[in-house]
Amino acid sequence: MRCDEVMKSNPECLGRGQTVQQAARRMRDLNIGFLPICDAGKVVGVITDRDIAIRVAADGKPFDLPCDQVMTTQVVACRPEDDIHKAEQLMGQARKSRILVTEANGKLVGVISLSDIAQQVDDPDDVARTMREVTDREARSK
Repeated sequence: MRCDEVMKSNPECLGRGQTVQQAARRMRDLNIGFLPICDAGKVVGVITDRDIAIRVAADGKPFDLPCDQVMTTQVVACRPEDDIHKAEQLMGQARKSRILVTEANGKLVGVISLSDIAQQVDDPDDVARTMREVTDREARSK
């Protein structure tokens, strides 16, 4: 199965200059916890609800900061034509529960979450292994 068969197409994307408050409102309105940050359609980072809590709220920073000041710049991405197992592998290695799907030029075309994989992949052992790898960060912090 290919990544473009599993991904959510046409994902929401914010511009790097949009504010953290705009990101939080968009996440609330869409019931999501993750938004790619794009510049001219190309991914330059991501912002999560956790980024907002840890990097902004916990430090008492203003919510009118541009997203690019608090976003995560390490982007984990696969290509639409990649096998879904590659996406699982990248998610496990990076310990991320979501992965971007980008064209070779960095243009965002989709997002795959761990729940997307769980609903589409035939082998539950693959899903369980990926989930263990992704959640290893929480287990190690205790």
